[in-house]
Parts: sequence; C-alpha cells; structure tokens
Amino acid sequence: MSIYDVEIKSLQNNPIQLSDFKGKHILFVNVASKCGFTPQYKDLEELQKMHQDNLVVIGVPCNQFGKQEPGNNEEIQEFCELNYGVSFLITEKVAVKGENQHPLYTWLTSRKLNNKKSSTVRWNFQKYLVSPEGKLIDYYFSITKPLSSKITKHLKS
Repeated sequence: MSIYDVEIKSLQNNPIQLSDFKGKHILFVNVASKCGFTPQYKDLEELQKMHQDNLVVIGVPCNQFGKQEPGNNEEIQEFCELNYGVSFLITEKVAVKGENQHPLYTWLTSRKLNNKKSSTVRWNFQKYLVSPEGKLIDYYFSITKPLSSKITKHLKS
C-alpha cells in the first residue's frame, strides 16, 4: 500500500487525493488549537509559502492529546484562518494513535507499510515528511520547529 492510496477528507468533507501531490514533498502535522505548540501554525504557513513549488503542508486535527482540539470542522477552520492565516490544507479530525487510528497514521507510523521506520505519535504537532516519490523520509517530534534545518534540508530543490 502506498501513501497515495490512503483516503482522507478535508475539513469541508471533500476527499483529498494524496496522489495529486506526487512529485512534491508532503509534511503531515497533527494539529490542535489549544496546545502550547499551536503557534507553529505560523511557521507551517511560512514553510508552505517558502517551498510551495515542492512542498504541501497538511494539517491533521486531532483531539487525543490533552483534548486540545475540541472544535468541530467549522470551528477549526475559523480558528486557523483568523489566528494564523492558514491557507494550507487541513483534513478532517482523526485519531492518530490507538484502535481507531486513521489509515494515514497507520501508514506513517508502521514500518511494515512505509518501509522506513515505526513510530508513535507522542503529542500535537509531531511532523512526518514524505518524499516526492511517496516514501517516508523521517518524523520529527513537536519540539522540532517547522523551519528547522532538520526539515528544510530535504526541501532544497
């Protein structure tokens, strides 16, 4: 199974075709509006704009860590736009761990599927970078800032 086979919906409940992003890096970030890391939305937006030719940032709302994303789809959208001017793609709210884990995060966290490494999502704003060929490059804990060279070094064209 490829990352491009995973089905997920946008906040507006429209299907997102990850295959549309072949040829670009994808940075998946589980996001929350009431977290100490929430200001990273600003840097995620900047990262998206700086590398728009070869990067797609996708925010994935999750309420599994400290119940820090309690909002519904409309509230999440409004929060992101009003407070951080977010223009990058935000998905439906999903579980990133546990028995109801969304297939996207099953792929991202399972070496059997991504052929790179297994991981556990530990908190909001953990990041997963996928190559333009759909391969997992690496994951980064919440403390890694979006504009960190750990991430940007992979985006040089």
